Amino acid sequence: MVAAGRWARPRLAVPPWSSGVGLARTALALGSAATLAATRPAVLFDPSNAGGTCGDLRAAGLFCAVPAGGGQLARWCGVLVLLVVASGWRPRVTAIPHAYISWSLLSNAVVPDGGDQLTAILTLLLVPMGLTDGRRWHWQRPPETEQTIGTGRVVAGTALALIQIQVAVVYFQSSVAKLGVREWSDGTAMFYFLRHPLFGAPPWLRPVTDTLTGAPLGVALLTWSPLAIELALALAILMRPRGKRVMLVTGIAFHGVIALTMGLVSFALAMTGALLLYLLPIGTHIDVAKMIDTAEPQPAR
Repeated sequence: MVAAGRWARPRLAVPPWSSGVGLARTALALGSAATLAATRPAVLFDPSNAGGTCGDLRAAGLFCAVPAGGGQLARWCGVLVLLVVASGWRPRVTAIPHAYISWSLLSNAVVPDGGDQLTAILTLLLVPMGLTDGRRWHWQRPPETEQTIGTGRVVAGTALALIQIQVAVVYFQSSVAKLGVREWSDGTAMFYFLRHPLFGAPPWLRPVTDTLTGAPLGVALLTWSPLAIELALALAILMRPRGKRVMLVTGIAFHGVIALTMGLVSFALAMTGALLLYLLPIGTHIDVAKMIDTAEPQPAR
């Protein structure tokens, strides 16, 4: 109990409802909105598939419950709600709709990806934070009334701790699981990924990627580097603040490169949101006007 108290005390010393968390919510919402806006419902969903993506509890998903217009109505309603979430308005009001749309996308999509899965989990875990967040906009600092430790802060802080543990587990599993695949362990996986006609590098980048993957050292470095980065990100939960900042930048850059080479933009946004929740110090305030971090976590009064 004493050890738990020592761990929890600094985590509860500042209100967890910060614009850093707000920026993460925005990234998660924009990732899902981009998927819906850029992909036709006929490709993402099949409302007539009653025994598949619309079977059992999944029938309650937005894209099965509202099939009007071939899924177009649900699609644009979802995009509208997600843009409201991304704007930062009333986290207390938008937390549950955000989680519902994320779950619907995961449950009703014919082929959901890892970003959809993680977004559904994170937005569910963000619900307690949202319901205890009394701010008008998630870009604002917590009001003076939230400077004391109360039930709301404990609930929100616990939810944030669970999110951080979840993200650490995701990166650890992603790194370790790849070792069981021959192409990842022998250093050749990126040769096949980057040359794939559908998921590979774009034509303008192919001269570079083909050259790198055509050399044994180049393809080995490109293959094993993601494993090392993912393992380091998993261990970042144990690092000091300076190390976490380094890993935050590294992780965002890592997913940015994946988006650039493989076109996985919505996945990169989802993982950016996850990294912000995972590695930003509790209470970090992001100055939206300047788009830089301008304040350290504020001590409790």
